[in-house]
Amino acid sequence: MTFAATVLTLYPEMFPGPLGISLAGRALERGDWTLETVQIRDFARDKHRTVDDTPAGGGAGMVLKADVLAAAFDSVASDRPVLAMTPRGKPIAQDRIRELVAGRGVTILCGRFEGFDERLFEARPEIEQVSLGDVILSGGEPAALAILDACIRLLPGVMGAPLSGAEESFEEGLLEYPQYTRPFEWEGRTIPEVLRSGDHARIAAWRKSQAETDTRLRRPDLWERYSGARGQPASGARRETKESDQ
Repeated sequence: MTFAATVLTLYPEMFPGPLGISLAGRALERGDWTLETVQIRDFARDKHRTVDDTPAGGGAGMVLKADVLAAAFDSVASDRPVLAMTPRGKPIAQDRIRELVAGRGVTILCGRFEGFDERLFEARPEIEQVSLGDVILSGGEPAALAILDACIRLLPGVMGAPLSGAEESFEEGLLEYPQYTRPFEWEGRTIPEVLRSGDHARIAAWRKSQAETDTRLRRPDLWERYSGARGQPASGARRETKESDQ
């Protein structure tokens, strides 16, 4: 089944952008996924094609109009999840990306200026408000590209090796373990001995330990969820990596 993506935006020329090259671009050429862009301005109702207006109650900037956005939204297929990119939304996570990939595709509504007229979400409750995290972008388009990239790389055949998409940060609730490659020695630093041992069980154990340690130290929020799901204490000492593994 082809993964269908529709992006509602004031800047359709930004797409496919980086998704038109490398693995995603080749997958697009093969038809593994499709991309449609919808120009929101085409649904404006006045001769000036106005899509925004000043904030009710005063304030800086401009707000995207609910009537224009609703008309654009109503023009696209309704059998897919619809994401509105906004810093007011819930940060999207890898489990939601997997859910999107398992379906027919996704429609993404890109915000601009000071955001959306809130009445859009009241009138169209099926629209899911999401963000990339606690950052402010100039618009929803870069976030939409990131979400589509996260989806496309999980499509069958896009990544090549079957494990390429599975052994990644967040896929198992942990950050990915550290990676190394040749040369064996660089600026006095060598590849950990365990990775040169050929002992696959020992390597797997080392990688799991490193992933857990890095997650606990760098992302305590992820560690709390991971350890809680497994009935482990969320804090406390973990097994230290042996000196021979350094």
